[in-house]
Order: sequence, then C-alpha cells, then structure tokens
Amino acid sequence: MSAEDLSVESSGADGTGVETLNIETLDLGWLALTPSTLVFIVLGLTLVAFVWGRFRYDLVALSALLGSVMLGLVPAEEAFTGFGHPAVITVAAVLVLSRGFERSGVVDIIAKQVLKVGENLLLQLLVLVGTVVLLSGIMNNVGALALLLPVAMRLAREHNTSPSLLLMPLAFGSLLGGLTTLIGTPPNIIISSYRRDVTDEAFSMFSFAPVGIAVALAGLAFIVLVGWRFTPKRSGQASADEMFDTANYLVELKVGEESKAKGLTLQQLRDELDETIPVLAVVRDDNRRAGYNFHGALEEGDILLLEAGPDELQMLEDKVGLSAVAELEEAPADAENPVSDDADKAKKEVAAQEHQPVDTEGLQLIEAVVRNDSMMINRSVRQLRLNHQFGLHLVAVARDGGRLKQRLRDIRFKNGDVLLLQGNEKEISESLASLGCLPLANRELHLGQPRKLVLSIAIFALAIMAMLFDLLPAAVAMSTAALISLLIGVLPLREGYQAIDGPVLVLLAAMIPVGEALETSGGADLIANVLLRFGSDWPVVVTMVGLFLLSMLLSNVVNNAAAALLMAPIASSLANGFDVSLDPFLMVVAVSASCAFLTPIGHQSNTLVLGPGGYRFGDYWKLGLPLSLVVLAVAIPLILTVWPL
Repeated sequence: MSAEDLSVESSGADGTGVETLNIETLDLGWLALTPSTLVFIVLGLTLVAFVWGRFRYDLVALSALLGSVMLGLVPAEEAFTGFGHPAVITVAAVLVLSRGFERSGVVDIIAKQVLKVGENLLLQLLVLVGTVVLLSGIMNNVGALALLLPVAMRLAREHNTSPSLLLMPLAFGSLLGGLTTLIGTPPNIIISSYRRDVTDEAFSMFSFAPVGIAVALAGLAFIVLVGWRFTPKRSGQASADEMFDTANYLVELKVGEESKAKGLTLQQLRDELDETIPVLAVVRDDNRRAGYNFHGALEEGDILLLEAGPDELQMLEDKVGLSAVAELEEAPADAENPVSDDADKAKKEVAAQEHQPVDTEGLQLIEAVVRNDSMMINRSVRQLRLNHQFGLHLVAVARDGGRLKQRLRDIRFKNGDVLLLQGNEKEISESLASLGCLPLANRELHLGQPRKLVLSIAIFALAIMAMLFDLLPAAVAMSTAALISLLIGVLPLREGYQAIDGPVLVLLAAMIPVGEALETSGGADLIANVLLRFGSDWPVVVTMVGLFLLSMLLSNVVNNAAAALLMAPIASSLANGFDVSLDPFLMVVAVSASCAFLTPIGHQSNTLVLGPGGYRFGDYWKLGLPLSLVVLAVAIPLILTVWPL
C-alpha cells in the first residue's frame, strides 16, 4: 500500500479526513489559517509554556482552552464539558480513596514492615520499589510515592545510605506500578474513556494488567539489579544537619542592658528588623521555650537561639543591639582595645561559621518538600505570611542538594525545594497540607483503627467487583466508593476535599476539549498522515515504535495526562490509516505516556524526589533512558501479543 493510498484511506469519505476536509479558514488578510493550523499554534504555545514552567500547568491548560474557544476551535457551549468528563471524576474519586487508605492505616502497616529491611542496598531497593509498584496499582501513584518517601528517607538515615540511591528508583517504581490497572495512573483512565467514546466500550479495571504487570516486573528487575548503578550518589544528604549545615548557622544572642530588643515581643522584633530571621527558642533562667510559643516581652539576660549568618549578625547588633554570647563575655577586653570594622566583621563571620553545635532538642524542626501543586511556588515568605497565617518559621531552604545562602525573605520557592521548618507539632501537619508540602521527617507509623481498616478494604473491593462485572462504570463505581468512605467516617470530609488535586483536575478538564479540537480540526489526521507516509514501506510495528517514542518524549515535557489526551486522537487516526485494530495503538499511548523517566518535570513523582535526593536536572536520563528502552522492548511485543492487529 502506497503512502498516497494510506492518505486517501485515512481521510475517509465522510468529510472529516485530511484531503476531504471542507472547513472555513481564518482570514487575516495576507495570512489564511485553517483550524488545524490554529490548533497546532495553540498546542505549540501550550507546550512552550509547560516547558518554561513560569506559570502552573493548570493555568496554562485553562489558557489553552479559553484561547481555543475564542478562535472557534472549541464551541463555547462545550468549553467546560471536560469538568464533567468521566476521566476527571474517576481521577478525583481515586485521589479520595487513596487518602482513605492512608487514613485507615493500610499503607502504614506495609511501611512498618519495609523499615525492617537490613543494610543490604539491593534488598532495600527491592522492598521499597516493589512496595511502591504494588501500591501504585491500587491507588494514585503520586500518593503511593508520597507515603513511602518519608519511609525511604528514614531507611537511608538509619543505615547511612545515600537517599539519592533510593529515591529516584522509588519515583520510577511508582510510575511503573501505575501501568498495571485502570486507576493506577491518569493516562490509563483517559485512554479507557477515549476508547469508550470511539467504540462505546471502555477498557476494564484489569485490561492493562497483562502488559502492565510484565513491564512493571521487567522495570523492577532492571532497577534493582542494574539500574541503581546509573543513579548519582550524592553524599551528605541523609540528615537534616548535613543538608542544611545547621550547626554552623544557629547562634545564641543575648539581650543586653542597652539592647533595643528589650521589652519587644518576637513579632515586634521581626517588624523592627524587617526580616524573616526565625527565632527558634528563647532561654530565660535556664528554661527554654520554642520561639513560636513565646508571646511575652524580651527581658535583659534572655538568650535567643536563631538562624543567622555574618550579615544577619551585623544587622542584629546594629538595629536591635543583640550580640553573640561569646562576644558579650569578651566585651571588657575589647573595650580597652578597640578593633577595626573589618576585624569586627571578620570576628562575626568566625562566630557564625565556627560556632559550636547548639542543642536543638525539642525545637520540633521538620523537613518538607514543595509539591508541584503547592501554593508556595513562585512566592516568598512574606507573600505567604508563613508565620502569621500558618504558624511556621522558615529556618532554611535547600535546592539541588545544597542549602541556599541568600536571605530567606528573598527566596521564591520552587517545586522540589526542601524546607527546614519549625512549628507546633500538633498543627504542623495541617499547615503543610494546606501549603502543598510533603513532610520528610521521621514520622510515627500509626496502624489506624481495625474497623476502618477492614471497611476501607471492603469498600474498595466492592467497587472493583462492580467494575469487573460491568455493573457500574469506573467513574460511578469509584465515586460511590469515595462517597461511602466519607459517609461512614473512614475519611473526614475535610481531608476528602484536601485529597482532591485541584490543579490536576483543571488540567484534565481543560485539555480534554483541546484534545478533541485536535481531532475535529483534522490536526490528528495530518500528524498521522506524516507517520503513515514515513511508515508505509515498513511493518506496522515500526510506526507503533515511532508513536511510542513520540508519546514518551511528550510526556517528559508536559503532564502525562496531557500527553495521553493529545496522543489518543493520533493513535486512532493511525489505526484507521492502517485499517487495523484500535486497541494496540491505544495501549502504546497508555504505556508510553506514563514513561516520564527522562526529566524531573515530566511527572510529579520525579519532582518530589528532586530536592530530597539532591538530584540535578541532567541526572534523570542516566537511569531514565535505559529504563525507557527496557519498557519499550518489553511493551511492544506484549501489546501485539495481547492486543493483536
């Protein structure tokens, strides 16, 4: 069959193909743009915005949707139909159920067993990655990673293992586990819904299992036996003290008789300094109180334990008369022998950099990583009102494995940043959840209530049975399970709403109509014809490999759900062009869209481990590229076996 034959065949006789499209053009005088061209322009700008990362992906997707409406690519009355799409509803329900598993203690039971692993690195990798693969098949893969990330950090610290050897394999394992079931990852849900729209029959809960399980096991074996050797070993990341070098920055300053700080509250002190230097504790009469819990006025003789470098030490002395304890003790001698400003500054620098480690016991310091959907991104401490609104003191920030040395008030947070925070132990978890941060500190494992544990598992099992026997569609079954979990108290209503990842849902809802515009405008057929023309002299499997690579590369620069939404119409056009079954092409997209192993921005799981693992942008492809090739080599033959052409 020639390329010309394929082009005509793919265009069809119904006026919707490439060569028989009868569509109006947008006449801009010297420039006439067809709808397909406009779609490519919108998608091109959208991809650039995704890669740039200046604006959050949900805002980019919403802009693409509204732009498509204004250009006439999406009918105005259909602009927001995506918010009621079954794929969006299913993803929201799965997020609620995932939080229910955490609340009931299902995951903590598993995590407690994981912590019993010994010092053998291969065994640690096998248990951690194997566990996250298993969990990612029955819950949201980002949720599964978030639950095991603190466990991996604790395991690394207890056995003096570099977290960089564990965290990237853990993140990739969460992506592999999502391949195994319908609810494991959004691309599977999207592909299933697309198949229903085209053939009136969706993929079932375990339709993805034959290929997904084999690919996940192959990926797990590769990571544990070979792949971990490609991950960089970052030293000094296993503990908060090493990452943040806390001992060299915590200093003790005393309120003297002439100090302007005397009589001020800590809040008044911050206002006077116009700085965000956190006071971690106040010592009075040998009694120490945490800074966030000290509300009285400072008195002469009080000692403040706080974060300060050389510049901050100088500012504290100049503005409010606070001086280092050691310096005060030497004051009489210094008064008789004045020193120059340069010598004084050098002295303060030594005081800040060579200060003896300060006892931080009871200060309730906690590490947390900034999630992709965090409200903190591109905002500063002042804009967030971190202390006033959330009761948190920012102590330090680490990025790319190293502590940021700039002033805290000047830092604009990025996803993947690791924060060292201080706050009330009873309220800090809720504050971190509101901010969109994931705690990394050693957490206590709670086994939950046995009754809720059994109920949570039973509700989920009934939902799966309803889907398997076609009693209910996936969206209805999962939504019903989520509702019952909320009604019977497995998960409090407030936590249920917090579990719903708003930015991801907006992304899905906005990109669904844009993806449909790619198909209705003829853009998908145009791309398919190019692939058909190049692949006309080769077996169909070669085009499938090309589709796999294209979808995989796209998923590494945009959200994997967006990649699936955009590639599904192209897969359908290719299947029509070759006059073969649609299913293998859709399965290729489902697998490849979840293979975002090359960059830290392709998937939230990758971004979550960026800071804690001390990785750099270029580290991901070292393990991700060979793992992607392993997935490709295993997936294509299996897809053609399970879903023949």
